Amino acid sequence: MAEQILILDFGSQYTQLIARRVRELNVYCEIHPYNNAPELTDDVKGVIFSGSPCSVRQENAPEVDIDAYCGNVPVLGVCYGAQLMAQKGGGNVLPSEIREYGRAKLSKVDQHNELMKEISIDSQVWMSHGDTISELPENFSIIASTPSVKVAAFKKEGEQTYGIQFHPEVTHSTDGKRVLRNFVVHICGCEQSWTPDIFVESTVTSLKEKLGDDKVVLGLSGGVDSSVAAVLIHQAIGSNLHCIFVDNGLLRKNEFEDVLDSYKHMGLNVKGVDAKDKFYTALEGLTDPEAKRKAIGKVFIDVFDEEAHKIQDVKWLGQGTIYPDVIESVSVNGPSVTIKSHHNVGGLPDYMKLKVVEPLNTLFKDEVRLVGKTLEIDQSILGRHPFPGPGLGIRILGDITPEKVHILQEVDHIFVNGLKKAGLYDDVWQAGAMLLPIQSVGVMGDERTYERVVSLRAVTSVDGMTADWCHLPYEFLADVSNEIINTVKGVNRVVYDISSKPPATIEWE
Repeated sequence: MAEQILILDFGSQYTQLIARRVRELNVYCEIHPYNNAPELTDDVKGVIFSGSPCSVRQENAPEVDIDAYCGNVPVLGVCYGAQLMAQKGGGNVLPSEIREYGRAKLSKVDQHNELMKEISIDSQVWMSHGDTISELPENFSIIASTPSVKVAAFKKEGEQTYGIQFHPEVTHSTDGKRVLRNFVVHICGCEQSWTPDIFVESTVTSLKEKLGDDKVVLGLSGGVDSSVAAVLIHQAIGSNLHCIFVDNGLLRKNEFEDVLDSYKHMGLNVKGVDAKDKFYTALEGLTDPEAKRKAIGKVFIDVFDEEAHKIQDVKWLGQGTIYPDVIESVSVNGPSVTIKSHHNVGGLPDYMKLKVVEPLNTLFKDEVRLVGKTLEIDQSILGRHPFPGPGLGIRILGDITPEKVHILQEVDHIFVNGLKKAGLYDDVWQAGAMLLPIQSVGVMGDERTYERVVSLRAVTSVDGMTADWCHLPYEFLADVSNEIINTVKGVNRVVYDISSKPPATIEWE
């Protein structure tokens, strides 16, 4: 990349949003844990220190060598990042008398300062902190305040070093994107030249150099990520790309046939492999979500290894890994509590002897779609909702059987097709159904039933890092529920999930 912004992550739930906002300015950026940050290079035009759930006053608080950055490149500290710079510079950070969370209004703004240009007094900002900067170092000056936070923003004299107590990356900060633009474009001097066209051009060139005449095997899923990854690699190496689409028995209804059909017109070399029985055998009796994910991932790799050996001299495994997969698999505190295993992030056994190529691992989901549009991939593929790698295996809570898969496939088909018929599909980020490990009493005709419960889930999101439940029309939900109960044998109750992420996740397992 010709230029980039480096974001040091101190563990804030908002760090990914900072990256999203910078990317929206057509400027490339990368997130790295504060304790594993790369050295500054000429392409780094500026550094942003994120917020953190920690306090700078606590023992073993996250910290970095401030002097390695400040004075060398422009630096912006956000919340914890600002407090860390103030404390390390000789200032003082104390617990706030009034813990400030939520909306606040700027009461003083130095509009002559480059960071605060065009930021109006009374501009709404979003606060989320329990500490406050009570005293700035001598060579720091205040450039914004709120009625209850004297140091809402500051600048270090003689350096392009700034700190802000509020979060400009969240939409509740009405001028937040302008603050970030002021920093990234005007202060750091970034050219805003990182576009889908540039990404495609540079990525294909890079792939040609990396892969040469080598052969690549890639697992297609029918989804956006693997499809875009496949087309990028295909543009670089043509027929040396061998695509495999595995039927793991956990796909949506008719998906195996439909996906193979959709790739016929894309010029990709695709082979379909029916491996349902292998997956069902490996999953037999497993109920723990992590155990199921690992079992599915292992069989997936085993099938790949078997198929790859049928192709002579394969050296690479292509994957559709995207940036959120990478971010969620890295902890700012080293080895972390696993939220979930990403079967498409590393983890290849040594015996496979394949190197990994991941052309999308710096992109968020919406950026992948924009790249796909540049590559002229059909909208029927680009517009598809995300579908988890382990498929229905993590939407069937508890153990997995072919009978349960069949029930959930029918329920899911009615729900997703219903969204399409009602013109609601494109308004939803992701939709699906969960088969719950409980049964409930019902009445059908004059008979008492004791059958399965399914939960419908539909969320809105930008990149899957956060999500809100989708407010689907009651009439639509009533019609779908009625059709499911009347036509899917074994289901007598339908519920709708109204949880957001966080604190819930999009999937149930």
